[in-house]
Amino acid sequence: MLFFELLIILISTKLAGDLSVRLGQPSVLGKLLVGILIGPAVLGWIDNSHTIKELSEIGVLLLMFLAGLETDINELNKNRRSSFAVAIGGIILPMVGGYLAGKVLGISDTSALFIGLLLSATSVSITVQTLRDMGKLKTKESVTILGAAIVDDVLVVVLLAFLMSFVGAGDVSLGLVIGKKIAFFLIAILLGWKVVPWLMRWLVTLRVTQMVISTGLIICFGFAFLSEEMGVAGIIGAFIAGVAISQTPYKHEVEQKLEPIAYAVFVPVFFVSIGLSVSFTGLGDQIGLILGLTVLAVATKLVGSGLGARLTGFNLRSSFGIGTGMISRGEVALIIASLGLERGLLAQEFYTSTIIVVILTTLLTPPLLKKVF
Repeated sequence: MLFFELLIILISTKLAGDLSVRLGQPSVLGKLLVGILIGPAVLGWIDNSHTIKELSEIGVLLLMFLAGLETDINELNKNRRSSFAVAIGGIILPMVGGYLAGKVLGISDTSALFIGLLLSATSVSITVQTLRDMGKLKTKESVTILGAAIVDDVLVVVLLAFLMSFVGAGDVSLGLVIGKKIAFFLIAILLGWKVVPWLMRWLVTLRVTQMVISTGLIICFGFAFLSEEMGVAGIIGAFIAGVAISQTPYKHEVEQKLEPIAYAVFVPVFFVSIGLSVSFTGLGDQIGLILGLTVLAVATKLVGSGLGARLTGFNLRSSFGIGTGMISRGEVALIIASLGLERGLLAQEFYTSTIIVVILTTLLTPPLLKKVF
């Protein structure tokens, strides 16, 4: 069954991506939409199985690893002030907007805060691919978006831990959560600075085939594992691994050999997996809620992050582009929603609607970026 699913995924994503480009949109939009078409929501050819989830997770890690390889660390450092401002603006407005929306829906303060926190999340994996398609991944705006995504991820997880600790949803130590994140970044910076160059030089001397790309993948998955163990999203670890290797002489060889591996199988599975979460069952009565939350999700992130960019020196068009790049909630928000349902912070009646909102923000990001850039 897996071979049939991979066959369908590869054929459909390539055809849908080509059609999307012919219609003047980034190829990633077609790949996202075809996931809904071939998934349980419409044709039912592909199930959201454990194997598909695992393959898609590898896909998003490789996508962010490639983004790290293409990132200029000097530009990332120069734009750190803007990245912090974009991240903070993109958390405050969605948090407030989500909380107010929750109160309008008549839910408790805790659940309303959780919805605000959910809308504050950002996942830039789709943004990365869209900008890559357009040849804009190395611009100042893109570097700022990537930096802001790292800050956003850390702050949202810390706020989630604080909320869970405050309401007693599980045995959560806020101090431990913050400490682990600080420790992760200190360890990651030290490893990237001192250990990664040495490890690359040593491992590539082994007399076996393809040791350069193998070493790159070892470092990528090692950093992803470390980041998840320390409570940070695996995609952040993969991105940092890519940045670390980009400072070595092996950057171009790793990038050239990784792209065929990533884009032949794993990345297409990741794009399709996002659409597999969609279900249209019982949504007739919640259309208004879904549309309202989607507009709120897009507007608050666009204005909040865009304002952060504007206040740190970007012109109006660039600020709008940066705000647009932060709209996609992607897999990060899906994980938070699942956790909220499990811990009783998100009611079952709102879970499906919330998932649809996350998917819609992800689908809207590529055409909006295309329009801006």
